[in-house]
Amino acid sequence: MISFSELFKIGIGPSSSHTGGPMTAAADFAVSLAADNLLGRIDRVDVTLYGSLAWTGRGHGTDKAVILGLSGLHPAAADPDLADALVDTVRAEHRLRLAGRQLIAFDPEQNIIFDGVSATPAHPNTLAFEARDETGALLASARLCSVGGGFVVPEAEIGQSSTPAIAMPYVFENARALLALGKTHGKTIADIIFANECALRDAADVQESIAAIDAAMMACIDRGLRTKGILPGGLHVKRRAEALFQRLTARQASNTRLPHEILDWVSLYAIAVNEENAAGGRVVTAPTNGAAGVIPAVLRYYHEHCPNASAEGTRVFLLTATAIGALIKMNASISGAEVGCQGEVGAACSMAAAGLAAVLGGTNEQIENAAEIAMEHHLGMTCDPIGGLVQIPCIERNAFGAVKAINAASLALNGDGEHHVPLDRVIATMRETGADMQAKYKETSKGGLAVNWIEC
Repeated sequence: MISFSELFKIGIGPSSSHTGGPMTAAADFAVSLAADNLLGRIDRVDVTLYGSLAWTGRGHGTDKAVILGLSGLHPAAADPDLADALVDTVRAEHRLRLAGRQLIAFDPEQNIIFDGVSATPAHPNTLAFEARDETGALLASARLCSVGGGFVVPEAEIGQSSTPAIAMPYVFENARALLALGKTHGKTIADIIFANECALRDAADVQESIAAIDAAMMACIDRGLRTKGILPGGLHVKRRAEALFQRLTARQASNTRLPHEILDWVSLYAIAVNEENAAGGRVVTAPTNGAAGVIPAVLRYYHEHCPNASAEGTRVFLLTATAIGALIKMNASISGAEVGCQGEVGAACSMAAAGLAAVLGGTNEQIENAAEIAMEHHLGMTCDPIGGLVQIPCIERNAFGAVKAINAASLALNGDGEHHVPLDRVIATMRETGADMQAKYKETSKGGLAVNWIEC
C-alpha cells in the first residue's frame, strides 16, 4: 500500500520527478558511500542523466538537485535560499563536500552528463552514479529511476512488486475493492486509509503529519500571494498571483461582484503555489510538484469558502485524496515522463475532487464518482513544458485542474453515486493512453506547446 507520507512530501521545486527524485537518489548514493566507508577513497563521482532527465533536466534543475543530494541534502530538509548558495559555491570552486563530509573535486559541467541519446529501457527518468578512486577504479555504482512524485526505485526493480513488511488492516488494489471494504466494514474511505496509516505509525504521528502537510500547503499559497518578480529560467514569466490577489481583495468591497468570482480565487490559490514551485520554493508534492497547486487550491477553497470547515474536514480530505492517489500510482502512473500530464494534473484533480466530495458529505460511491469524473476529463493530456520549465502551461493548468476538481465533486454530489464508467476503467485507460502517447508529448519538451509556442 502507498501511504499518505509517500504521496505528500515537503520539498523544493520545480519538479518532484526531475528535482526531488534525483536529489533523493543522489543523497541516498552519498549515504551508501559513507556507510561502506568509501568516502576517504573517492576521487571522483560522475552522474549521468538519461531520457527525460537529460532532455529537460536543465530547465527542471536536475543538475542542481544532484549537487544538493551528493552534498547530503534531502528535499524535505533543504532550505531553498541556502540550497542556491551551496550550488553556486560548488559551481564556482569546482569542489563538493560528498555526503556533507568528504571534500572532492567536482565540476558540474564535467561530472554531470546529460545523455539524451542512450536508451532508457526501464523508465524515461533514469540516472546513473559512479564513484572512482584516484586510479580510476570503480568503487561503487548505482542506476536509479525517478518514477514520479519523488519516488526513486533501482532500475532493476522497476515493474516488480514486493510484499509489504507490515500487514495492513484493509488491503485493496483497485477502487472496486475499496468500495467493497467500505460496505463490508461500514467505513468511509478516510476511515480505511487512517486505519492503514496507523498500522505504520502511531495515530498521533499520523495526525501531526496531516496537520504539517496542510500547514505547508497553506504557507506556500501565502508566500505566493505576497511575492512579486520574474520567474527564473529565461522565459521571463512574470508572477501574477500577488497582483491578482490585490485585485480580488479590492473587488470584495464592490457591489458588482460576479457569481463566478469564486473561480478566480480558486485559480489564484493554484497559481500562487505553482509560481512558488517554478521559483524553486518550498512546496508539497501532491502527488507531484508539477501538479502541486491543485490540491492546496481546493483545500483552501474548503477552508475559506465552505461553511463548517474544520481540522477534522482537512483530515478527511487528505486521507480520501490519499486513497485515490494510491490507486492511480498502483495501477497507472503519476509521472509526466511516463504518461503525460494526465498522470500529474489529472491525478491531482481526481484526488482533490474525491477529497472535496468527502468533506461535503459524499458517500463512498459519490466520492469514487467524483474521482472518476475528474480523471476522465484529463485523459490524453500531454506534458509539453516550454523550455523544459515548469511554467508554461503548467501554472495555469493547475488552476484549471483545481476548478475542474470542484466541478467534478459538485456533479458527483448531485447524483447518487451510480455511473456507467467506474474509476478503475478510467485509470486503466489513462495507463493505456500514456503507453500509446508519443514520447515527444511526455515531458521531453520535443512536442506540443514546447515547440509550437515560438510560432505564436
